[in-house]
Amino acid sequence: MSKFGVTVIAVVLVTALSSAATAKGRGHFGLGPLGSVKFAFARLLAPGPFYSGHRHHRRVHVRRVRNAPVALQNIPSATNQPSGEEELVVGRLFTDPAARRQIAATAALAHWHGDRNTTDGWWSHGHGGYGWVGPLFWPFAYNDIYGYAIFGDGVGFWDYGYPDIYAGIFGPYGSDELAAYMAPGSSDRRERGIPPLQQLCGDASRETTGLAIDQIQRAIQPTEAQRAALDRLADASNSAAQIIQASCPTQPASTAPARLAVMQQRTAAILNSVISLEPLLGELYDLLDDEQKARLNALADDQLKTASANGGMKAPAQGCEASLPAALQWPAGEIEARLHPTDAQRDALERMQRASARAVEMLSYECQPKDAITPPARLAAVDGRLGTMQQAINLVSDALEDFYATLSDEQKSQFELIGPKRAP
Repeated sequence: MSKFGVTVIAVVLVTALSSAATAKGRGHFGLGPLGSVKFAFARLLAPGPFYSGHRHHRRVHVRRVRNAPVALQNIPSATNQPSGEEELVVGRLFTDPAARRQIAATAALAHWHGDRNTTDGWWSHGHGGYGWVGPLFWPFAYNDIYGYAIFGDGVGFWDYGYPDIYAGIFGPYGSDELAAYMAPGSSDRRERGIPPLQQLCGDASRETTGLAIDQIQRAIQPTEAQRAALDRLADASNSAAQIIQASCPTQPASTAPARLAVMQQRTAAILNSVISLEPLLGELYDLLDDEQKARLNALADDQLKTASANGGMKAPAQGCEASLPAALQWPAGEIEARLHPTDAQRDALERMQRASARAVEMLSYECQPKDAITPPARLAAVDGRLGTMQQAINLVSDALEDFYATLSDEQKSQFELIGPKRAP
C-alpha cells in the first residue's frame, strides 16, 4: 500500500482516538465518531455501508449558463490514480461519514492561504465538512446520498445549502491555490494526507458502489425475485456513480459566475443520479415482506440511536438554518469599499442581495423531514432538496451574472479578492 493509503488509515485512527475519549459503547457504520481504534480497523477491513434509490421519473433541466467553465467529462487527467488495493480500502473507508468529513477538511485547507496552519475555514459546514474543496463542489456526493437514504446519516447531505452558494459567490481560493489542486499529484501531497481529486469527486468502481448493495443484501436476505430487483438496483447504482463522477471539474473556476456554473452542473448530475435510482429502490422495497422491511429500516435506526447516544446529531444541519452565522453575512461594507460601485451597479447589487436572501428562505423550507423513516422516503426527500437547491442556485446565478456584467476588470478583480482575503 502506498503512503496515501497509509495516511488515510491514519486519519481514521486519529478520529478514533479522539472519539474514544468521549464516546461510550461501540461505533456503528455511517454516523458519529468511531468507537475505538480496534473497531476502526474492523470497519476499514470489513464491507461498509452505502446507498440506494426510489420513485418517479422526471426530467432535469440544466440551463445554458454564461461563463460555464467545465464540461461534464471524466475525471481530470491531472488527478492521481490510486492502485486497486488502495481503491478498495479507501472505498470502504469513505463509507464512514465522520472519516469523510475529516478527509474533506484536510483537503479543503491544504492549499488555502498558502498552506498556513489553521483548524477551520470560514466556509466550513457546521459539522466539520466542506462543500468546496478547491475547484470541486460537493466531495463524496454519492456517499452522502446513500448514507442518508439507506443509513440515515443526514449530516453529510443536509449540511449543504445556502452557505455553499455563498462560498460560490465569494470563493475562498485564489487562482494559485486552485491551480495547486489541479496539478499532478506528488509524493508530498500523499504524505500530507491529501487524497486525489478523483477520490473526493466520486469513485464509480464496482468494488465501491457494491458496498451498499452488499449491506442491503445482508439485511434483507433476498429471494430469487428480490435478488433480480437488487441486481437492477446495483447496476443503476453503478451508473449513478458514473454520472456523478463525470461532473468532476476539468479546470478551475476562477470567477463567481463560473463557480455557480460549477454548482449548477454538479447539482444537476447528482439530481439526475437520484432520479434514476428512485424507481428501482421503490421496486425492491415493495417486494419485501414486513420482516425484511423492518431489517432494512433498522440499518438507519441503529445508527441514529448510536449517533444520538454519542451526541452526534444534536446540532441541526447547517444547510437548513434560516439564520446565518457571522461569517456568512452579506459583506455590503466590503463590497462598497473595494468596488466603489456606481448607482446602476448598486441597483444590480441590491437585486443580487435580494436573490441571495430568497435562496436562504427557499432552502430553509425544504429541510430534512422527520417522517421519512424508510429508504424510499428518504431518497424522495433528497430529490426534493436537490430540486430546491437547483432553483436557488439558478436564482442567485442570474442576478450575479447581471451584476458581474456591469463591473470593470478592476472591479471584478477586487470582487474576487473578498473571499480569499477573509479571515478564518
